[in-house]
This record gives sequence, structure tokens and C-alpha cells, in this order.
Amino acid sequence: MNVLLASAPHRDTFGYSMPPPGLLRLGGALRAAGITVALEDLAHALGAGALDLRAKSLARACTERLLARGEHSVVGLSVMGATVPIALAILDELRRARPGVITLLGGPGTTGIDVELVERFACVDVVVRGEGEAALIELLRAFERGEHARAVAGTTVRGADGRALRNPDRAPIADLGALAPYAWELLPSIAEYKRVTGDKDGLVALDSGRGCVYDCSFCTIGRFWSRRSRVVPARALADEVEALATLPGASSAYLCHDLFGANRGQAVAFCEELLARGVRTPWEVRARADHLDAELLEHMGRAGCYRVLLGIESADSSVRERNQKGMRADVDLLQVVDDCARAQILPILSLILGLPGEDEHALRASLDFCARASLRAGVQLSLHLVNPQPGCGLFEEFGRSALPVEGIPPDMAWGAGDEPEERRMRAAHPDLFTTWALLPNDEAHLRALHAIASELPDVLMRHPRAWALLAKARGADTLDLFRAWKADGRSFETFARAANDPCVQDALLWEQACVRVAARGRVEHDSVGPRFDGELVELQHDLPAAAAREFAGAIEPKPTWLAVRLGAHGIETLRVSRGAAALLRELDGERTLDEYAPPARSALAQWNRDGWVVIPSGSHAPSAIDAPTGVSS
Repeated sequence: MNVLLASAPHRDTFGYSMPPPGLLRLGGALRAAGITVALEDLAHALGAGALDLRAKSLARACTERLLARGEHSVVGLSVMGATVPIALAILDELRRARPGVITLLGGPGTTGIDVELVERFACVDVVVRGEGEAALIELLRAFERGEHARAVAGTTVRGADGRALRNPDRAPIADLGALAPYAWELLPSIAEYKRVTGDKDGLVALDSGRGCVYDCSFCTIGRFWSRRSRVVPARALADEVEALATLPGASSAYLCHDLFGANRGQAVAFCEELLARGVRTPWEVRARADHLDAELLEHMGRAGCYRVLLGIESADSSVRERNQKGMRADVDLLQVVDDCARAQILPILSLILGLPGEDEHALRASLDFCARASLRAGVQLSLHLVNPQPGCGLFEEFGRSALPVEGIPPDMAWGAGDEPEERRMRAAHPDLFTTWALLPNDEAHLRALHAIASELPDVLMRHPRAWALLAKARGADTLDLFRAWKADGRSFETFARAANDPCVQDALLWEQACVRVAARGRVEHDSVGPRFDGELVELQHDLPAAAAREFAGAIEPKPTWLAVRLGAHGIETLRVSRGAAALLRELDGERTLDEYAPPARSALAQWNRDGWVVIPSGSHAPSAIDAPTGVSS
């Protein structure tokens, strides 16, 4: 029996910048079982321009690509909520082209609607629920024997009367260390994925664990995995991270499990395994703020973790409780941000706007948290609106009243759903495709939240100090300042300059230097001598000291020189003396050490050894640069 498994297409560049680990796991499992299997990533094919879309629909182009892979008796598509409509359109085209093919659907997008998919769409023969490896192998063996799939646990099949038969759930795989190796060679290389998107990070997703014990109202993951959580054993996961060094184009790992640190023993053992082996591959994770502390984060940072996605959802504990987040009310979220910064781990803070229970007070708390977090450390902010997709609590509560709002693409539907056949299917089955719907609310309020989610994060990440100082000068909180800025109609920089506040002007100078240095990235050059590739900024106020206090109290009017550079962990700012600034301006990379004046040569030799010339504060003789300000951008 020949099997073709494919992931459904979408246009989310992050999603097609790396091979889907679930598909690779399935391919490895089937191959280990002696089943002939081929894999196809239709999202990658779409991004690579490999689909012929001239005068053809996306569904037809995808179908032709699958047909071109040869004769297959079974074709399965893996779906997210956003890709279910296009997958159905593809299977419908495929069924017409090859009536005898057996068609399967699987993946998180089938959660809660498996029965409806089988009963409403003749092109779907079987839905594989939850974990696919064991169920899929048993299903294929049954097909080989000419048997019906009615006895295969973990599947939903069509009975003789056309009604769906929902077989019992399948027990999860007890030991994820026993999973078959990834079938890397069945998909394009990592280097090819990165070539298509232009990404240079070499990030590769790894299936580091499965499931979630929580039942957050806005998420299907807990229910998809029957509210159980398992992790790949520390040694096996370290093996997989270490093996990335052998894959062309791979340079960092994205551990996909949502709950890194929930199994603290496994997390610590994984870090220790990497340290003991001397593995240098950087990695990032997804976690909950209440599963991380300073000790664990420090361990993670030493072992190579550089970024962590934290699902905050709301800074208001009552909103989190209303939506079954299961997080303690006393968790100090800003302390977690500080702990990440000390471990040199960049936190991505994910918040959902407009959750049930969020009033204006709670919204203000969430936005003020974002502003304070961005001021305290380098953070990435991700704000979005919720969509009550099938299979989650909000769907059960609001699915019948949730409606799409034109111009507000829900977060979970990014890059999918806009083809004519998809739109027709969504219109015909609105109860199945609430991935595109928003919670019932006043449209003006939804559009206001969408504007905040779309525009505020970038400003807070680029200009956290200017924002904080402008809010202080105006006596406004984050929401009020955002509203004033948008009512003004100009760019934030122009709006901020119009305040004529000297501290705000200083902050803009500092932050714009950070933006320029980040935009340049690593500078390649053929210098024969020392070179400073950053920027020097002269301020009229001691903003670094004031920023460390979150600008509480008066700000001292004191000339301050800063050096902004791209360091190993992002943009770094160091306070320097006037003499250091003068010396750094001389580092053009065109002169050798011998060509500098004698007092500078020893300082430059120190710079060559340590990376920086060090000039004591207040001294004009080149000998020391002050310590870092402690503020990174």
C-alpha cells in the first residue's frame, strides 16, 4: 500500500519556513513499519512558487501536484483550523480525479468537528483523531486486509448508512522516546526552506513533547491531546537537537511543546545533557510563566536557550480565571520578564485582547504591563484577538453567535481562507469554520482592539523609553496615550517630538540608533585595524539611570554618552565616557594599531582583547569604558 501524506497549504511565512515536525514524525513511523510513504508540504510548495496557479484555483493546483507524485492508494492531509476548508477542496478535487483513492484528514484542525467532517463531506473517508502514529498504522493494515476501519481506535469513519462512526479514543503513546526518527529526506532540505523565505536563523521545529493538561477556553490543544502531557525524554531530545548540526541550513531548534518546564526534572536534565555534551546549538521554547523561575531560566540560558514564548493572555488575573488559564493569581509576570533578561533569554509575551471578562480596567492593566515589560528588558510583544475555533470552550459558549468581521483576520487564520472555494465553503458551513469568527461584541470595539493589537507592539518594542516618558509627561496610561496618538494621525516619532520634551527627544535619539544598528545587522568588512560598527549617542539627560527606575522621580540633566552595538544577544547599550566616545569615533578599521597615537595604542590593544576600549568615567585618557547600562533594546 502506497501512502501520500501532505500538510495543507497556507501563506503564513513562519509556518512554511521549516518542515512540519508532525508530518516528519508520521513519515518516520510509517517507514519504520515497512509502509511505503511519501510526504508533501503544500505550504512550502506554495511559498516556493512550485504550484501552477495560472488560471487554476489553489485547490486544483495542489491536487495536480499530489497527482504528479504518482499512484497512491491512500492520501491524507494534515490540517490546522485555518486550513480545513482548503484541505476539503483539495480532497474533493482528488476524489473526482481518482475515485478509488482512500482519503484521510488529521491534525488539530479536526478537533471537535470530526463527525461533521465525515457526515457532510463525501470526500473525507476517515478522520484520524489525536496522535496519529499508532492509529494510522493500524488503519493502513486494516485497509491492506480489505477490512473496514470501524474497529480502529482513534478514528472517525463513515458507516454504511452515511452516518459517522466515532471509534473510542486511543491511549496515547506512553514513551515518546520510542518515536521513530524524523523522515528528513522525504521533504525538501532545511536550506531549501530557508531559501524560500529568506530566513537566516536556520530555525527548525522539533516535536519535543505532546499535549497539555490545561483546558484554556480559547485553545484546542488540551482537548486534542485528551488533556494529557508527555515529553520526549531529556537524552533523546538532546540527541535530536545535537543532530541538527548535520542538516544543511539548520542552526537553531524550536521545541514545539507548549509546556517546557512543566516537567521540571526533564527540563533540567535536558539542559544538563546539552551542557555535558558541549552542544552549541541555540534553541527556543514555549512555556507558561508559572512554570519558570530564575533558577530554571538561568540553567536554560547557559544551555543555549535564547527565546521563550510565554502565554500571558491577560495581566488581569480575573480574566485569566474566567478563561480557565489555570495560572496562580499571584504570579509576578514582570519578575519573570526580569528573570528572562538576567538569563539572556528573550521573552515573547503573547496576550489576547477582548477575552470574556475583560473590561476597560483589565484592558488597561494588560497594555500597561506590555509597556512596563518593554521598558524593563528587551521583549517581543504579540497581541491578538481570539477566535472561538471548534474544539475549545469559547466555541461551545459563543460559536453560534460569533461572526467574522471584514478586515480583521483572526490570528489562527493567518495566511489561509481567502481563496474563492474556501470562502464559499466557509459561507456554507459557518458552524464549522468559526476560526474566522470573532467573539460577539460591538464592531467598533473589535476594530479598536484590532488597531491596538496591530500597531502598539511595534511602537513599544522600538520606542519603550520615549513612550514611557511621553506617558509620564502627559499623565496618561498606555491606553490613553495610544488613543491620543491615533487621534493625532501622525507617526509616533512625529507625535512624540511635538511634545517638545527634552527627555523624550533624548529617548528618541537613543532608540532610533538602536533601530538603525538592528537594521544593519552584522557588518561584513575587510578591516585591517580596530573598528566600531555601532553608533554613538550623546544625551542631555542620564536616561539609563532613570530607565532602571522606570522613570520614577526626577531625571537628572547630565550629559551622557552611549555606545549602541549589536551583541551576541541582540542590541546592547553601554554608557561610555566622553573620552571613550572620542576614541570610538576614531576606529575606522583602516588604520593599524601602530598608526594610532601612543596613548591610544594600549587602549586599542585592550579593545582587541576584550572587544571594547575601557575608559573610566570622567577621564579623557583612553583606558576604560564604563560597565553596561543594564538596559538592552
